[in-house]
Amino acid sequence: MASARVRPPWMEKPSAATQTAKTVVLVLLTVVMLAPFVYVIAVSFSSPQDVREGGLILFPANPTLAAYRAVLGGSSVVGRSLLVSLGVTFVGTTLSMAMTVLMAYGLSRTREVPGSRFVLILVLGTLLFGAGIIPNFLLVKQLGLLDTYASLILPGVINAFNLVVIRNFFMEIPTELYDSARMDGANELQILVRIVLPLSKAVIAVIALFYAVAYWNEFFNALLYLNDTAKWPVQLVLRQFVLEGSPLADAVRQQANAHPPPAQTVQMAIVVLATAPILVVYPFVQKYFTKGVLTGAVKG
Repeated sequence: MASARVRPPWMEKPSAATQTAKTVVLVLLTVVMLAPFVYVIAVSFSSPQDVREGGLILFPANPTLAAYRAVLGGSSVVGRSLLVSLGVTFVGTTLSMAMTVLMAYGLSRTREVPGSRFVLILVLGTLLFGAGIIPNFLLVKQLGLLDTYASLILPGVINAFNLVVIRNFFMEIPTELYDSARMDGANELQILVRIVLPLSKAVIAVIALFYAVAYWNEFFNALLYLNDTAKWPVQLVLRQFVLEGSPLADAVRQQANAHPPPAQTVQMAIVVLATAPILVVYPFVQKYFTKGVLTGAVKG
């Protein structure tokens, strides 16, 4: 008689004490991660009296929108920088997705595109070897992109990692679909638009979010390539205001008439405005994360 199969310890149902310990740890981790966000949001809506009383503010006793009115009122520096970030994010993400998808499709057709493997090796090489800050700056300068919004988009228009993920996803699509489409008279662009992209919604959504987050958080290229402060994105304004303070703080105070809100509430309002768009978009794309990233990165 065959002996009963012994299950490994990690496959056994955890005891009540273990489940309780896991719950407590997860609750503590959740509180630790959410507390800073709650504090930032609460302070941004706090009145001067709440701030003067000090202490840990998790819920404003006298909520007010004064900080947001000061930040976004009139032709404010922050309001203009938000428009710059929105424009760069929209244009950059659209352009990056178009170029990445087209290049990934070409590199995934190794039989039809001669030299695609060699180009792929060159792309992978950029993951290991970077040009560095000074060569990149000189290149942008020689191209005449200094002090232009294009300097925030073109240097990173195609991310090698994202390109490889999409290529691997495309290579998992059965070749029979391509062959049948060609037999029906479809050209490569029609195959890409009508067959490949509808089957790749998950990875397209995830990579688009990656690009959007990268462009929205863009501040280092802006610091290097933009001398005109009127063209700064919100992340660079946030850095300038929160870390260095005075120049933009004075501007905000001047726009906030005779009763300016405390500098701390203005800082937190800028942090909320700089973070909110990505937090709003993320839940709509989250459902594609597991399928999009794992399928594109592991298979192929």
